[in-house]
Amino acid sequence: MRLSPVIAAPWLSLLLFCSPPGSAGAAPAAAEVCTACHGTDGMGVGELNVPIIAAIPPVHIKEALYAYQDEARQCANVPAMCEAVSELSEDEINELASYYGDMVRGSSSEPFDAALADVGRDIHERLCSRCHVPPDDEDVGDALGFPLHGQRSAYLRYALDAYRDGSREQLLRKMAEKLSQLSDDDVDALINYYTSYRNRSNK
Repeated sequence: MRLSPVIAAPWLSLLLFCSPPGSAGAAPAAAEVCTACHGTDGMGVGELNVPIIAAIPPVHIKEALYAYQDEARQCANVPAMCEAVSELSEDEINELASYYGDMVRGSSSEPFDAALADVGRDIHERLCSRCHVPPDDEDVGDALGFPLHGQRSAYLRYALDAYRDGSREQLLRKMAEKLSQLSDDDVDALINYYTSYRNRSNK
């Protein structure tokens, strides 16, 4: 049954990390359209504003893909995304969501400011933690939001700025309220915190 694009993941359920980073079952044929930008391990290649999709729970991946297909989410900055997903069938979307959702998100290798990351941790706990948990959290599959920990900093900044300036639709009123409380310095701190993520299984 098709899901409506309610909480689309920027982009985009993994309960146990017992495999090498990026490990999943055999890739579905439709994954070929994804690897050029997201890589075979879902960790992203090329442009830094391409999101990591490894370990995003399947429900969020499906919602994001349907949002692109229905033009609820725009592809002004990355037109290739809408072109890639436009012809995907419902079965292919389900296969892709399961494939990338079963992957392991590796630790971020980006540099970060430790002092800002500490500030960002406090902001996350206060404003974001009820909906966004790390990808290795046992409750990630039930979380309302997709995991931001370990996401690429350039994509985080792009997405947060898009939500704050209105160029990306805010899907939940609570999310809009939380975002309205963020200053530019808060965004910097949050990005450093999420970039500091290290997967517990491969620190």
